[in-house]
Amino acid sequence: MTGSRKTLLLAAPRGFCAGVDRAIQIVERTLEKYGAPVYVRHEIVHNRYVVENLEKKGAVFVDELSEVPKDVPVIFSAHGVAKSVPAEAEQRDMFYIDATCPLVSKVHREAERHDKDNLEIVLIGHKGHPEVIGTMGQLEEGRISLVETVEDAREFTPKQPGTGLAYLTQTTLSVDETKDIVAALQERFPNIASPKKEDICYATTNRQAAVKQLADRCDGMLVIGAPNSSNSMRLVEVGRKQGCEKVFLVQRATDIPWAEFENTTTVGITAGASAPETLVEEVVEAFSKRFDVTVEEVVTSEEQVTFKLPRVLEAGQA
Repeated sequence: MTGSRKTLLLAAPRGFCAGVDRAIQIVERTLEKYGAPVYVRHEIVHNRYVVENLEKKGAVFVDELSEVPKDVPVIFSAHGVAKSVPAEAEQRDMFYIDATCPLVSKVHREAERHDKDNLEIVLIGHKGHPEVIGTMGQLEEGRISLVETVEDAREFTPKQPGTGLAYLTQTTLSVDETKDIVAALQERFPNIASPKKEDICYATTNRQAAVKQLADRCDGMLVIGAPNSSNSMRLVEVGRKQGCEKVFLVQRATDIPWAEFENTTTVGITAGASAPETLVEEVVEAFSKRFDVTVEEVVTSEEQVTFKLPRVLEAGQA
């Protein structure tokens, strides 16, 4: 294999989105301000490399608040949490900082608004994903119905016939699949209320669009991300649906299935929204050691979104 040529196409945009960047900064700033340890409920973002780096700095990741000592800060992950979580923290008099992505918080507010307007809510998303658990937990159990597929949408039966309907979506879904599910709901319920602005976040949309462009030019593709990262898994699906047969998810360079790339000439590389650029560089370097590579960046859109940190972590706040 050594000496053969490969063209590496790097998707742009790729990697960290503004919500992930903000969540990681929140953990780092909290550590700087309050010292270690700082506890984090669930993985701050779905990436082992990021989590392990934060652990080295003094972050302790736990599943539940019951594992957190009372006198240390606790941070809620970027995926958002059910209302019961901050309520429990307040009941225990804990100091907590919420790192929920503002675009997920937007979906939470939409759920509350629809509920206040007495609309029955349908959430399009993946069962068991932390974001879905958090969104459904904004309201009393049973107030939100989950729909995962077009078939689910066709079979969905409103609990309160005659009451208006509204739909929301998880922020990290496949854009194309979600359109099909929405179309199935709208065909059955023409008056169903839709989000004022699409719930699937800008970063998910942009990364999927970039993968489509890469797939048209590649005979192999790597998506750098975690198997429990919804947006990373969707990038794999989008690449395959676009016609690139060899699309593999890798967490880092050590996972690359080299045998699969023996006969490829053009390899696309992208990274999910919680994968740092360091891992992209690591993959490019691994290819460079084995092959004669040419690297080209394929820019499909520019991103300049940033989110403010919580006030308690801003400079000058006591």
